[in-house]
Amino acid sequence: MSNQANKFNERLSRPQTIAGALGGLLKKFGIRASDADLISRWSEIMGPEISGIARLIAIKKTKDNKFNIIIKPANPAYALELSYMTAEIQTKINKYFGRDAVQKITIRK
Repeated sequence: MSNQANKFNERLSRPQTIAGALGGLLKKFGIRASDADLISRWSEIMGPEISGIARLIAIKKTKDNKFNIIIKPANPAYALELSYMTAEIQTKINKYFGRDAVQKITIRK
């Protein structure tokens, strides 16, 4: 009993969004919650090749319900390589959401 109580009393290092907290449950039903779900599952969606050299730093939603994605390379030397991978990144995000969700991808150094 005390072991279960400890699970509920543990604090997370950072506050979570509702989509991040419920992301696992929503994923089982095949529902993509929002851009917060994309942030929390970045490495899973992109795979080790892309998530190892780039991290998602911002998502801006446009008026037509699409996303402008801003990524940052782990090392500035990867910026050129990431620029060649933007089509692949866009395809993976669109596949994850099940629609044409990405309008623009920006790489910040």
